[in-house]
Amino acid sequence: MAAEFKEVSPNATAGEKLGNWFNNRFPTFGEQMRYHVTEYYAPKNFNFWYFFGSLALLVLVIQIVTGIFLVMNYKPDASLAFASVEYIMRDVPWGWLVRYMHSTGASAFFIVVYLHMFKGLIYGSYRKPRELVWLFGCAIFLTLMAEAFMGYLLPWGQMSYWGAQVIVNLFSAIPFIGPDLALLIRGDYVVSDATLNRFFSFHVIAVPLVLLGLVVAHLLALHDVGSNNPDGVEIKGPKAPRDAKGHPLDGIPFHPYYTVHDLLGVSVFLMVFSAIIFFAPEAGGYFLEYNNFIPADPLKTPSHIAPVWYFTPFYSMLRAITTEMMYALIACVVVAGLYGVLKSRLSVVGKGIVAVGAVLLVALMLSIDPKFWGVMVMGGAVVILFFLPWLDASPVRSIRYRPGWHKWVYGAFVVVFLVLGYLGVQPPSPTGERISQLGTLFYFGFFLLMPWWSRAGTFKAVPDRITFAAH
Repeated sequence: MAAEFKEVSPNATAGEKLGNWFNNRFPTFGEQMRYHVTEYYAPKNFNFWYFFGSLALLVLVIQIVTGIFLVMNYKPDASLAFASVEYIMRDVPWGWLVRYMHSTGASAFFIVVYLHMFKGLIYGSYRKPRELVWLFGCAIFLTLMAEAFMGYLLPWGQMSYWGAQVIVNLFSAIPFIGPDLALLIRGDYVVSDATLNRFFSFHVIAVPLVLLGLVVAHLLALHDVGSNNPDGVEIKGPKAPRDAKGHPLDGIPFHPYYTVHDLLGVSVFLMVFSAIIFFAPEAGGYFLEYNNFIPADPLKTPSHIAPVWYFTPFYSMLRAITTEMMYALIACVVVAGLYGVLKSRLSVVGKGIVAVGAVLLVALMLSIDPKFWGVMVMGGAVVILFFLPWLDASPVRSIRYRPGWHKWVYGAFVVVFLVLGYLGVQPPSPTGERISQLGTLFYFGFFLLMPWWSRAGTFKAVPDRITFAAH
């Protein structure tokens, strides 16, 4: 049945008449705007950690817009790609600015996403009923990594070429299907023009479509269950106080309050972003490596090959898996198996399954090349994030009401992650190898032991309503 047309006063302004005309013909738009923006009630105690979600959306728009303009002049051809980038930088009007916005935006994207994920980690935004919101967010992170990796090859510089060569070759370590999988990804026996065309297609069309779909799903899931807050208190739960209209007393409309609130974060971000673009677009070789200003040469290998900084924590974990490290991992599997058999409350059948599984895993770890397990550890470091909602056994959500020593655990996790990132851009060394191995064990221990340490200690009482001081 067609919707009933609404009339406005003949004395209404031109803007009101235009809005009424549009709403009569597209009422769904107005309904969705009310549901997701003007009448979407968010907790009124958001702090600066909640800037990074909107900033991630802003950077996504920047990347899409600048990417469109770059594609207008870029040539996805191994003999022309590097020259086309130089053409954009030197001859296209404002091409240097668009290119630097895109390259700086890639690093900015990961910075705000890492901070956004850390906010979710410390405030328990992955806990019930927001598990699906977190899963969509982790899928966005994984897709973003694929998008960045494929885009990294496109300038066809030395580090682009050899970085892609090293990473793609890692897939060949997978038993049975590895060599064929690496060949499928490259499209050739080495990184070549076929690889460049494949990566260009995925970077420009396929992966962005998946990324946009996941972002929409992430936002829809968030607005269906409601936003978390620094206190971890539900403002829309059955016990939450509401006014006469049914609106939560601890919430405020997202628009105009948080749209204006986010403008502060956007303003500060754009100032920093612009300063980097105009004064330090290479960021000392971290955002744009100096070797990438040299055309790709398949016959000349750079002295040190490393991925861009946002991949380096996981790259450090990959390099940490040596033959010696495998013995440490085997010892961890044996200890976990013994605990499952001797200390757990599993049935006899369950304990038997644990014992057999541990023996089989140890046998595989002894028989398969450590290089394969390095790839598994690198991938597992991202995949384990998907299981966080079921690993955290804390009786409270927010770190505000957890034992004080929990903050030190989270702080140590951040320090270890940053150290792993730093070691990933450095040439291999015996000292760096040992530190990265300890960091890898801590990283996985943080998550795998979370069911035990997250519920230990004395927890503070969580208030019935959110704590908020007007400012």
